[in-house]
Amino acid sequence: MSDTNKTRKTQQGSVISNKMDKSIVVLVERKVRHKLYGKYIRRRVKYMAHDPENACNIGDTVLIEECRPLSKNKRWRVRSIVERAV
Repeated sequence: MSDTNKTRKTQQGSVISNKMDKSIVVLVERKVRHKLYGKYIRRRVKYMAHDPENACNIGDTVLIEECRPLSKNKRWRVRSIVERAV
């Protein structure tokens, strides 16, 4: 099966760190409903993503996609920059 037929997981989040070379840290936030009380809870996860052109800045909203392991912690790649920070 070729790699083009597979659908990869994508997440959208904001860049919180770009101090590394060709790497960024993306904060993905989602709201989950509590099973018993019904209140919505914020769940936050930080992902390290590969940014080969060093194009992302802090505050940018980016779309990241799952990929093969690129390093010890990097398993995501920047697909596109959705919105630039002002």
